[in-house]
Amino acid sequence: MSQTSPTDQPTPVTDLSYEAARDELVSVVARIESGKVPLEESMLLWERGEELARHCQDKLDVAQQRLDRVSAKSEVDERAVGEEDPASDLVNDVDGDFNGDSDADVADSAGSAGQEKGSSDIED
Repeated sequence: MSQTSPTDQPTPVTDLSYEAARDELVSVVARIESGKVPLEESMLLWERGEELARHCQDKLDVAQQRLDRVSAKSEVDERAVGEEDPASDLVNDVDGDFNGDSDADVADSAGSAGQEKGSSDIED
């Protein structure tokens, strides 16, 4: 990996995209593992590989942070919408009837139905 002219210089790692750095890293590892590279060149390849691996990890870390921020923002937005959404009351209805009646309304209607039945029993 000796450099004799500016055109032989490898691209600075910081200028590489994640994909380009990953592809070069795969190539570097394959060359080192082949065992056909002299020791001095292997050491230079190893150093380049370390830089490439660090660069790839940094790119992945930045991407993960972006995803975490977007995900957190989406969760906050969903909670805000859920608080204003009247349909959420139906989903959270404790008695499970999903008709929007409060539990007190359901109890009142059951009580009045019982009174009506009781009054008809007296007439018989």
